[in-house]
Amino acid sequence: MWQAVLWDLDGTLVDTEPVWMAAELELAAEHGVDWTHDDGLALVGLALPDSGDYIRTRLNSNRSSAEIVEYLVKRVAAHLEQEVPWRPGAVDLVSAFAAAGVPQALVTMSYAPIASAVATHLPFAAVVTGDAVTDGKPHPEAYLTAAALLGREPGDCLAIEDSATGAASASSAGCDVLVIPHLVHVPPGPRRFTEATLDGLSPSMLWVRRWS
Repeated sequence: MWQAVLWDLDGTLVDTEPVWMAAELELAAEHGVDWTHDDGLALVGLALPDSGDYIRTRLNSNRSSAEIVEYLVKRVAAHLEQEVPWRPGAVDLVSAFAAAGVPQALVTMSYAPIASAVATHLPFAAVVTGDAVTDGKPHPEAYLTAAALLGREPGDCLAIEDSATGAASASSAGCDVLVIPHLVHVPPGPRRFTEATLDGLSPSMLWVRRWS
């Protein structure tokens, strides 16, 4: 069995993409620009500074990338403080790993206010956020940091992801990667396996499927 589990947040643990999209649409409307579904998908899994750069260019905004990120983070965090839209089966699987004594961490490119609104509900032993790393996903820094905080080798960890960017980050760190596709395609990769949903999965079931 894995020695630790490292969870992505957006789209994996929580269905935040519609919340992000709503904030992006609001910002685009302020600039008189039509924001498309494809624009939203282009940001899935990206580090927030990269998303800020994309939005600033797309909207031809006078705001800095950092100001754009701050605008989005405040709105998404405020929503999650009122309601957390969990992905199917996510909370049950976190609880099952906790019951099995497996330490878990949250590894997200969202910033601390967003991560805190989610992590407060779950038994995570560590949280790594996008504003606490130098290089965001797909760089492996976030996953390497999380494994170190839990006192585990990355190769003994399972990362759970929904995006190609996040899966690449976890793979580069040396983790096993469980992909739960959501909004974007995630290609096959080393030590990577896919399930359609977290709903109904158990730690032992995943271990068997990883090696089947």
